[in-house]
Amino acid sequence: MNQSTLIMNSTVVNEGKAFMADVLISGGLIQKVGTIKPKPNQKVIDGTGKHLFPGIIDGQVHFRDPGLTHKGDFLTESKAAIAGGVTSFIDMPNTVPNILTVEHLNEKFEIASKKSLANYSFFLGVNGDNIDEVSKTDTSQYIGVSDDGLYFTKKGNLLADNPETMEKLFANCKSIIAIHSEKEEIVEENERSFKEKFGANIPAKYHPEIRSTQACYEATKQAIELAKKHHARLHILHLTTAAETHLFQNDIPLTEKKITTEVSVHHLWFSDKDYDRLGMRIKWNPAIKTEQDQQGLLTALLDDRIDIVTTDHAPHTLEEKEQPYFRSMSGAPMIQHALNCMLEFYKQNLISLEKIVEKMCHNPAILYKMTKRGFIREGCYADLTLVDLNSKWTVSKENLLYKCGWSPLEGTTFQTEIKQTFVNGNLVYDNGIFFEQVKGKEIEFGIRNKD
Repeated sequence: MNQSTLIMNSTVVNEGKAFMADVLISGGLIQKVGTIKPKPNQKVIDGTGKHLFPGIIDGQVHFRDPGLTHKGDFLTESKAAIAGGVTSFIDMPNTVPNILTVEHLNEKFEIASKKSLANYSFFLGVNGDNIDEVSKTDTSQYIGVSDDGLYFTKKGNLLADNPETMEKLFANCKSIIAIHSEKEEIVEENERSFKEKFGANIPAKYHPEIRSTQACYEATKQAIELAKKHHARLHILHLTTAAETHLFQNDIPLTEKKITTEVSVHHLWFSDKDYDRLGMRIKWNPAIKTEQDQQGLLTALLDDRIDIVTTDHAPHTLEEKEQPYFRSMSGAPMIQHALNCMLEFYKQNLISLEKIVEKMCHNPAILYKMTKRGFIREGCYADLTLVDLNSKWTVSKENLLYKCGWSPLEGTTFQTEIKQTFVNGNLVYDNGIFFEQVKGKEIEFGIRNKD
């Protein structure tokens, strides 16, 4: 694994520019970017006609390990990630057990170190049960704390529903606080109304009316007000409405922002017009909403009110999805195809390659203060993905890598294909073939890891 690798003649997309260059990899790091003559002992990869991106960093996934591994696990879902050009991820705390203690967090790191092909980090879960403990803890040692997904295990676990709990956290927390921003009380009132009309079999197309714009907007507005009051570091997960985008700033650089947000790929890709075709397969929380919301989210991504793109990759079995409304699990797998989706927008002249790289590579690294990741720079880890922008293929069950074995994108034809993916300088994915000997690393970040 000590052999150096030279990627030659590709178009490097990095830091607002696209330019022809060679990239030399050695010792897990990018050693040089420029015009480089190959040496006899080097592995040479011809990147002619292809584009070289930094590895995608996915700031929100649910890989289901530990405890829910019938849906997915660190090996299967990291393979899907790698095949999609994703080299690093941050996993959410709603596993079994919920990651509410340092002991459980450390156990999760141990599992990932043995299974994950991609680099990894994890949010510490926070809810009403452990808020006092978290408030007393020096949370700067964690990449962030989050309540996301914990409402599945018990009602009242969303911080957005508990201003007093949220205020206590905002007043004391020294890390990023990443929250699922919906008012459950509004959602529950909507549920009652639709249940009276339809009983248990509410059609999927009413999901965005149940998990409504009002439920999202009121929660986000309140959270931002409380975070500003306490100068807390707040990150709103998976934004879904055009209305909410106007609550965020774009007049200061990301490095100075205390309030940030993200959009997940499926909220850019699908709209409420897709419910009739796909039903519960596109039931997510927060819900996929209107085409106007879709456009508003893209506009806010382009003008920097939205800071990063994530997948919220959340596999369930088809049996778990294809249930009546109240029993159908929310979430779906997306990570294998997220970059392809964004590149389709590029093909439609809706976004530039440079902006895709900014939102999927540079900004996640900046937002979470990751060490030596997210850029094609000398001295950074060689997390790279080589992409052919002119290679058509169609998503089918046969080429899915998700353990759950399905995707809401089945039948979609993409015009771009991920050819090779490097993690920490190791070629882990090469034209459909995986090399699983070397696992990913724990993501270093912030002050704790500067030495």
